Amino acid sequence: MSLAEDTICAPATSAGGAICVIRVSGSGCFAAVDAVVRMRRGSAASAKGFSVHFGEVEGLDEVLVCVFRAPQSYTGEDMAEISCHASPYVVSELLRRLGAAGCRMAGPGEFTRRAFTAGKMDLAQAEAVADLIAASSQAAHKLAFSQLRGHYSQRLRELRQQIIELGALMELELDFSEEEVEFADRGRLELLAREALAQIERLADSFRLGNAFKRGIPVAIVGQVNSGKSTLLNALLGEERALVSDIPGTTRDTVEEVLVLGGVAYRFIDTAGLRQTAETVEKMGIERSLEQIGKASIVLVLLDASAPVAELAGVVADVRARLREDCRAIWVRSKSDIGGPDFASELGLEGLISISAKTGEGLTELRDAICAGARQDLLAADGLLVTNQRHQQALLRAAEDLRRFLDGLSTALPTDLLAEDLRSATAALGTIFGEVTPDDVLGEVFGRFCIGK
Repeated sequence: MSLAEDTICAPATSAGGAICVIRVSGSGCFAAVDAVVRMRRGSAASAKGFSVHFGEVEGLDEVLVCVFRAPQSYTGEDMAEISCHASPYVVSELLRRLGAAGCRMAGPGEFTRRAFTAGKMDLAQAEAVADLIAASSQAAHKLAFSQLRGHYSQRLRELRQQIIELGALMELELDFSEEEVEFADRGRLELLAREALAQIERLADSFRLGNAFKRGIPVAIVGQVNSGKSTLLNALLGEERALVSDIPGTTRDTVEEVLVLGGVAYRFIDTAGLRQTAETVEKMGIERSLEQIGKASIVLVLLDASAPVAELAGVVADVRARLREDCRAIWVRSKSDIGGPDFASELGLEGLISISAKTGEGLTELRDAICAGARQDLLAADGLLVTNQRHQQALLRAAEDLRRFLDGLSTALPTDLLAEDLRSATAALGTIFGEVTPDDVLGEVFGRFCIGK
């Protein structure tokens, strides 16, 4: 029997709960269950699909057995789920008995891999299963669920079909190459290829945003020393996470914490204060702070209300020099409880938010400002954001193939070479949802899953 034909089993729930669900799948599934569980009525082998049965594992536990018959199961095979008490001894002994009855332990992601092989889902949907399990925010869940439902794959299939149709015209010309016939208007081909390229590039570019929603949008908290960065982080988190001190330069390295606001996960990064210093370690921390400005999607710039305006102008200039075009800066006047001038117009800052992390003044307004852009981005994307680096790389390969095709059109490259570029682009997109997927790619994809999924 090959590995694909084995009957497999594994816990599908994490340790620590009251109940554990053990999955069993494969052609010998029902025989293995009947060898281990004595049903009160009938047997797994004789049971109808989508039915639940009470049974007993002799001398061990009372269990419930859910029966799913092929192909109407998660894996597309005969499958059962045994719900038992989550005692480590009960679970391990039940797995041992299933092993003695002919099952082997499943590998990481093997149940989902079998679902993919059986055509229950494509590869992008299979990866969405893992993303759905790992989702820690509403936004991450929304993206994973949309991908699981197939909306993302459908759009990619439509794009791939456009390129296939372009390639079909090229292949037709190859069949009549001796007659030097052109079946496709070159101007029309160029227009269609450019449209497909624009859509592919737009999807590839969405990876930065999609990955941020999936893993948490990076928010750097920067400002001069003692401007209240660590106090603000603690206030947002509702706990004393960052060390707070009146001594300048207390924060020497970045401190990172995740917080969900408005259904979106944000990775808040408290950085070392910006100032001129000769102290080596502090200087390294300041350089890391400046690097975080270049990496973040949002930068909270804290400007101490009690500091000289000339000093604040230097901080504003340093931050602006490091900001990416797609990064959003939120200018914050900190320590508003101690007074000081309103320097917004003098520094040329719009939308300056005054806060006091100690009293809570302005924190609601600040949270709203942080969330505003993310909500708009998520609505505009309508779930069609690339969240997987493998997908982005495939899109970039397809884009490069299409650019090469367009260059070939402009230089009257032979039809056979043009057709090869289109075949390559089609194959690259096909790897995303599993139309063209080497075994080593499948191993990498499903190797990241948990054992019981």
